[in-house]
Amino acid sequence: MTFLAIVLALLSVPVLAACGYLGLLTILSRRGPLPLPLAPHLRFDIVVPAHDESNGIGATVASLLAVDYPRDLVRVVVVADNCTDDTADKARRAGAIVIVRDDRTQIGKGYALALAFDELAQGPADAIVVVDADTLVSPKLLSAFSARLDAGAVAVQANYMVRNTTKSWRTRLVAIAFAMFHELRSVARERLGVSCGLRGNGMCFTKALVREVPYRAFSVVEDVEYGIELGEAGHAVHFAREARVYGEVAPTERTLRAQRARWEGGRSRLARAFVPRLLARAWRDRSLVCFDLALDLLVPPIAILFAVIALGLGASVGASLAMHHATVALWLWGACAASLAAYGLRGWQLSGTGARGLLDLCWVPVFVIWKLTLRLRRSWRATEWIRSTRENEAP
Repeated sequence: MTFLAIVLALLSVPVLAACGYLGLLTILSRRGPLPLPLAPHLRFDIVVPAHDESNGIGATVASLLAVDYPRDLVRVVVVADNCTDDTADKARRAGAIVIVRDDRTQIGKGYALALAFDELAQGPADAIVVVDADTLVSPKLLSAFSARLDAGAVAVQANYMVRNTTKSWRTRLVAIAFAMFHELRSVARERLGVSCGLRGNGMCFTKALVREVPYRAFSVVEDVEYGIELGEAGHAVHFAREARVYGEVAPTERTLRAQRARWEGGRSRLARAFVPRLLARAWRDRSLVCFDLALDLLVPPIAILFAVIALGLGASVGASLAMHHATVALWLWGACAASLAAYGLRGWQLSGTGARGLLDLCWVPVFVIWKLTLRLRRSWRATEWIRSTRENEAP
């Protein structure tokens, strides 16, 4: 039994490292003061990559044109990418400039963004913003970006939140997960002086940066990939928590399964490809930004951490009962559980889901089992930009 306790203690070490990292970020997630914006003077091009988004593109363009920023300093550019509907026409009627892209050999959001960035980098705008086609934005979006750019930032990420939080217990849990991953981690990482990373929706880049580091990220998680490329080039992404973008999360099990499987599968492949390179760069250049980007990729999905901790803690409790005293393994696995619990509760606090969201945390074991089954499905290996069914559409 002593041998089992030693093995359990050793197995806890990598999990404790991951949970320790999340625990540190939780401690550092206190919100600080916001920068004061200067008088509006920067020009923004807002790029909306859209694939068959006829039903919602008008509302997104209207939301972007309604931001609290001088209208003559803003252009909305919709990239109608391989569309088979009237997305382009509806975007034009809503007031957007439209770029039509038809290329059946190079499919994906990354290719749509690369085309737009290459064209707009030669235009009059000072910065380029990326907003997804199913998104509504807060009025202060561009003011918040402008304040960061005026302070010296070259890349900024908005606070990416869930638009349809109240639809179901699944969407509320995703809202809590977004708060953990998008806000908690981003606030803490910025306080550490590293890159908060990119989230795909609500990204802002100076035109000079786009020229220096051209957008050539074409994986399923192209945002994470480009954020890594920026880090390797020595640029940190800053976080604008008051700039909010509200994206729609699939409310049904079937469509949410496809969304999460593609994202987590793509992130796993990216970790295998980039972690060794980032660690080598961090060592060679003494780059804390690259080291943190590697750590962020190395932390497993929360569902996996939850499952591993549950098994480790259960086995440690059994070993302790058999040995009639608390083993070191029990304390180590208990520390893992405590760190993960603090991380989750802080995410709930930031999510704004209230008492209903707290009650929905009871569904976490079910959600974890569901997430773990994603790895057994074919959708885990998806590599294309596949449009998800929206809430008001039939699956």
